[in-house]
Amino acid sequence: MPESPFDRPNLRVLSGVQPSGKLHLGNYFGAIKQHIELQTRGEAFYFIADYHALTTIRDTATQLATASKKPVLPRELVRDYTRDVALDYLALGLDPHRAVFFRQSDVPEVTELAWILGTVTNMGLLERAVSYKDKTEKGIEPSVGLFTYPVLMAADILIYRSHLVPVGQDQVQHLEMTRDIAERFNRAYGEVFPVPDYHLGQEAKVPGVNGQKMSKSYGNTIEIFAEGKALQKTVMGIVTDSQPVEAVKDPTTCNVFALYSLFASPLDREVMAERYRAGNYGYGEAKKALYQMIEDYFTAARARRKQLEADPGFVEEVLQRGAKRAREIAQVTMRRVREAVGFRAASIG
Repeated sequence: MPESPFDRPNLRVLSGVQPSGKLHLGNYFGAIKQHIELQTRGEAFYFIADYHALTTIRDTATQLATASKKPVLPRELVRDYTRDVALDYLALGLDPHRAVFFRQSDVPEVTELAWILGTVTNMGLLERAVSYKDKTEKGIEPSVGLFTYPVLMAADILIYRSHLVPVGQDQVQHLEMTRDIAERFNRAYGEVFPVPDYHLGQEAKVPGVNGQKMSKSYGNTIEIFAEGKALQKTVMGIVTDSQPVEAVKDPTTCNVFALYSLFASPLDREVMAERYRAGNYGYGEAKKALYQMIEDYFTAARARRKQLEADPGFVEEVLQRGAKRAREIAQVTMRRVREAVGFRAASIG
């Protein structure tokens, strides 16, 4: 047995990101940074989960249309957000020569596998999904797609015969459900799927501008590629307590310091902490330091993103090349699945 999942020979890593809005610091420190690092640890497959986005994109379009008082078409949002995710990942360091990077919808075999997996998935398993309960409690109208989201997620993972899936704590349940579904299929039809493990990295606690967990659904995000006055306005709007400048402050309870700590070196972090504890250091000064830290941290990535944005043909080529590789593997898997359940494998092209 390998001592760690990274010791596995021919390790295949997989993860996906929904194109449901502008990516923010919570996405970066919670997932993207880890994805970029893991592309050197094995064969990495990263996909833009546009099928999954369909479960909520109509609600997003309605909200945006209400706010702007202009019609917003869901299909335009899917296209725009998908393009933004591709640009962001490539600008932040995803190497298309190391990682297979593609749109989920460019591999239609995944939806066939989702249906087949659905026939071995227990209803009670899906009813216990925390994400389904959370979304319905927020007022999102529950669709069949939202309910069966974990089955499609399982298909995403299993169709590429993935070994390791990096996740945040909120996705651990979905990975456990994937393992359950894979085991149920294997018991029914033979050992077709490797049962994947999840990799829970050191979780970054990223507070939003109001102190809650940073999330698009809370409207409290700092976008990764915000810059200039827009970024400054957002940072200066971070909620703090009302202590006066001269007061001694506790850095461990401050949203500004928590965000600054994500970017800062240990020395810079300690210097700011001492300023908090010494007094005569206002939150306005701390916010200016955070603003500059964010600007400096993403300077190179911001420049790369602007170059990529000017060359849409390259971005599309990357996604299509990734889809070709992903689909080759998906079709091999589906031949095995079809044979296992008694279908004609030759019907796949």
